[in-house]
Amino acid sequence: MSLKVAVQMDPIHPIDINADSTFALMLEAQGRGHELFYYLPNELAWTDGTVKARLRTVQVRREKGNHYTLGEDQVVDLRSMDVVLLRQDPPYDMSYLTTTWLLERIHPETLVVNDPAEVRNAPEKIFVTDFREFMPATLITRDEMMIREFYAEHGEIIVKPLYGNGGAGVFHMKDGDNNLSSLLEMFFQMSREPLIAQKFLPAVREGDKRIILVDGEPAGAINRVPAEGEARSNMHVGGTPLKSALTDRERDICAAIGPELKKRGMIFVGIDVIGGMMTEINVTSPTGIQEIDRYDGSNLSGLIWDAIEAKR
Repeated sequence: MSLKVAVQMDPIHPIDINADSTFALMLEAQGRGHELFYYLPNELAWTDGTVKARLRTVQVRREKGNHYTLGEDQVVDLRSMDVVLLRQDPPYDMSYLTTTWLLERIHPETLVVNDPAEVRNAPEKIFVTDFREFMPATLITRDEMMIREFYAEHGEIIVKPLYGNGGAGVFHMKDGDNNLSSLLEMFFQMSREPLIAQKFLPAVREGDKRIILVDGEPAGAINRVPAEGEARSNMHVGGTPLKSALTDRERDICAAIGPELKKRGMIFVGIDVIGGMMTEINVTSPTGIQEIDRYDGSNLSGLIWDAIEAKR
C-alpha cells in the first residue's frame, strides 16, 4: 500500500530530529513507501468549496543539519491526499481551531489524524475532566475569588493557562506565597481565557509519566523527572527521561479512556500521569515516541502507521 500523506506542521528546518515525533512519523511513512508532502498551517485555504494547501514534496533523513529536502511548492486540493497528519504544536487558539474546521471538510474521505472535529471538541485540559476519578483536585475559571478559595483549601497548587503547552506559563504556588495577586493580574491582562488550577502533587518529584496510546491501546511510556528546583518535567526545560513501565493504576486509566479515544478517531494520544493522577490528555500534537523507542527498543511510529493503514 502506497499512500499520499500531507503533513501539516510547524517549520521543519529547526526541529530536533532526535526528539521530534512528527519527524519520526515521517521517517516511518517514507520507509513504507508512502509519498510525503509538507505544508505550514498558514498555507491551508478554502476556496470554491475546496480545501487546498501549498504543498511541497519532502524527503527526510536522520542527518543533523541536512534532515530534509523540499520540492517545488504547488497549491493542491487536499482531497487528492490519502492522509493528512495534523501535527502543528499548540497553542490551541483560533488559528488552530480554524485548521480543524477546514480539515473537517475533507475528513474522513481524506483521513485526518487525529480526527479534526474531535481534536477541536477535546481540549487537552478539559477533555480530562470526563474522567474525574483519575484526576487531582482541579479548578477551571477566571473568577479570582474561586481561585483564592481553591488555593486556601489545598495550600499548594499549580496554576497554568488553560490552552497553553510545553510547560509555558506553569506556576507552582506554595503555601503562603504572596505572588498570587500579581500572577493573576498578569494572566488576566494577557488573555481573556480561563486558568486551570490543580492541587500540587508531590509525586512529581518522582516523575511525570507520558503514556502513549495508539488507537485506544497503551503502547509505551516514559517517566520525566523534573530538574532540581523545577516544578515542570518537560524535557526542553531540563526534565530527565527515564525508562518506565505501566503500573496497575495506569493500566486502569488507559482501560477507562481507551474506548473513548478509539470512538473519537484519536489514533495517536499522549496522557500525562503523576502519582497515579492523570493531568492531561494530549490529542493535538503528542510527543515522546522517540524517547520511548530508545528505552524500550520499540517502534511506536510503526504502530501508529499500522493503525492508519488499517483505516485506509
